[in-house]
Amino acid sequence: MSPTKAEQLSPKTRDALTAAQLYYLQDLTMDAIAHELHTSRSTVSRLLDHARETGLVEIQVRSPLDMPRQLEGDIRAQFGVTAHVVPVPDQTSDVERLDRVALSAARILGGFVDSNMSLGVAWGSTMSALSRHLLAKPTHNSTVVQLNGAANPRTTGILYASEILSRFGSAFGATVQQFPVPAVFDDPATRQALWRERSISRVVEMQKTLDAIVFGLGSPFAGVPSHVYIGGYLDDEDFAQLRATGVVGDIATVFYREDGSSDGIPLNDRSSGPSLDVLRGISRRVCVVAGESKLQTLRGALAAGLVTDLIVDSGTARQILAA
Repeated sequence: MSPTKAEQLSPKTRDALTAAQLYYLQDLTMDAIAHELHTSRSTVSRLLDHARETGLVEIQVRSPLDMPRQLEGDIRAQFGVTAHVVPVPDQTSDVERLDRVALSAARILGGFVDSNMSLGVAWGSTMSALSRHLLAKPTHNSTVVQLNGAANPRTTGILYASEILSRFGSAFGATVQQFPVPAVFDDPATRQALWRERSISRVVEMQKTLDAIVFGLGSPFAGVPSHVYIGGYLDDEDFAQLRATGVVGDIATVFYREDGSSDGIPLNDRSSGPSLDVLRGISRRVCVVAGESKLQTLRGALAAGLVTDLIVDSGTARQILAA
């Protein structure tokens, strides 16, 4: 006989689950739990910590009086997206602001991921920060798919992108599908030819049938520099084209303007990322953004209809509503 799911859990995890159920669902004190489990109060405390750290317990604080909930409702009313506003003091540095939003996003994302689903992940500074905070949520028959290539004239990008993807795969017990192509091709014809190769077209087709995607917004204005703009992916001519065509940001190295349009941007003909039409066809599109320096970039993504779920800091949320 194969072991049951309960039997597959480690003794520590089983004890942590029991302690969490007694503490959070039955309101027992830690002393009472220690007595029931025939252990010490300090051991119960460690078990409860383990339950939180491994995702057995998720704690949400919701007050009808706090500003984030009001902002979330206003964003839904104005933009038609589900918002999760992370309270961050206005004086917080850009680096700490990103980390706090990434931490909250990692907790929220666990509720969106389940077995038998495929999740597209774009690499970048925001996704790197988020991936470091992911909690374990084992699933089965799930796949994490890289949305765009990471190679450039300086590096293959494999180490950078695969580290992010492997964290997602490890957290969710999912198979990782990498996309070993340049982030931006030198020639559109090269991309067209490579897309006809079966080994590459297989991944391109997977990207079209994803259940959900999670991404940050690449921005040339960001306080924490977006990786695509400082990592050697674009040359002077590319930057000149972006300025000339009014680009304010990108998702998976696909560029757009503040009004949400993307037509007539030559760089998109060379990008390895899915087109904005493909992205809009994915049912859940989780955007994680921190910092008011990304306001224009966020406005463009919302105008383009690229976001269904927005995880954002409170300062940026207030500013996007005031615009």
